[in-house]
Amino acid sequence: MNIEVVVPNLPESVSDATVVVWHKQAGESVQKNENLVDLETDKVVLEVPAPESGILSTILKESGAIVNGGELLATIEPQTSQTITAEKTIPTAQNAAIPLSPSVRRIVHENTLDPALIKGSGKDGRLTKGDVLDHLNKQQPTETKVATVTPEVKQKPIEVVELGITISTGHRPEQRVAMTRLRAKIAERLLQAQQNAAMLTTFNEVNMQNIIDLRSQYKARFEQKHNAKLGFMSFFVKASIEALKRFPAINASIDNTDIIYHGYYDIGIAISTPRGLIVPVLRDADQLDFAGIEKSIVDFGEKARSGALSFDDLKGGTFTITNGGVFGSMLSTPILNPPQCAILGMHAIKDRAVVENGQIIIRPIMYLALSYDHRLVDGREAVQFLVTIKECLEAPAHLLLNI
Repeated sequence: MNIEVVVPNLPESVSDATVVVWHKQAGESVQKNENLVDLETDKVVLEVPAPESGILSTILKESGAIVNGGELLATIEPQTSQTITAEKTIPTAQNAAIPLSPSVRRIVHENTLDPALIKGSGKDGRLTKGDVLDHLNKQQPTETKVATVTPEVKQKPIEVVELGITISTGHRPEQRVAMTRLRAKIAERLLQAQQNAAMLTTFNEVNMQNIIDLRSQYKARFEQKHNAKLGFMSFFVKASIEALKRFPAINASIDNTDIIYHGYYDIGIAISTPRGLIVPVLRDADQLDFAGIEKSIVDFGEKARSGALSFDDLKGGTFTITNGGVFGSMLSTPILNPPQCAILGMHAIKDRAVVENGQIIIRPIMYLALSYDHRLVDGREAVQFLVTIKECLEAPAHLLLNI
């Protein structure tokens, strides 16, 4: 009896998924737990492993198909003694499974590449997206096809598609690709935030000198004890939680005509990935110490880059922090993450001339931005909330001593 490969159960918030790429074709042998196909939802990329070893006999849902939880994707013919013997005659070098992230697998599949021929620069020699793109760039000069054009048709548009790029006679390249599920969901939520909320942004600045001095003094001991680097984000998470406790409306959300006040602090941390911006959530962040926050953020970053974030990692959240400063942003107005009613934007730290005790002095300054839903949060609360964060960061003792 053939073994069924089905779509895993999807959370209630996810209606369906799209078949992105099959890593095995009908007739090929598969090993138990080997990834057969990637499914993309509007939040994460799911890997569907083989439930048993055998031969992939039929593929019922091709790339691009929309599928639902429990739907049949393919069937596997169980492995017999004959197939095991046949597999042993195949050189193992060509069957060695190279672990690839979903984004890397997609590029490899779309360009029909052999990952064994590409040198990996990642951990334990794994392939990164940059490795594959560099390999493609090196190949392109030798693989680009030349289109011969007769004089009679020189004025007509001629298209040569190579490695996903459409080239016209006017040397004006264009490329049309379908929007990914994640990008489409991001677009939907951004429009939802702008259309359904009375969004307003207030700004302030914070002197980061004391935080920088504290990190410089203790970062080595912190890393040695906790096996984690002491970054800026843990200070901002702690300061935000203190401000949320003082102004609970900013930790609330609107549900039709009701206000839901959350008695917990689930802080979303915006992370940029090759697939788009995602916001994994620090659950009960008020119960985490600095080391716990830093370790969780590093873990989210590693999962995001490898495509291993789960639905639970991205679900919920009562407040979000986004750091455009890592890309050099000086000032921005972050957009709300519905149904949350506020989001804090961090920016680049720059030396600026400020006045202290009547003297002009150079200090490392960061501009802060708080976007909020004016339907629920008054301007006074928003301004005082941001001032509270400023005070906590400029005097870190408030955070360390809980005063």
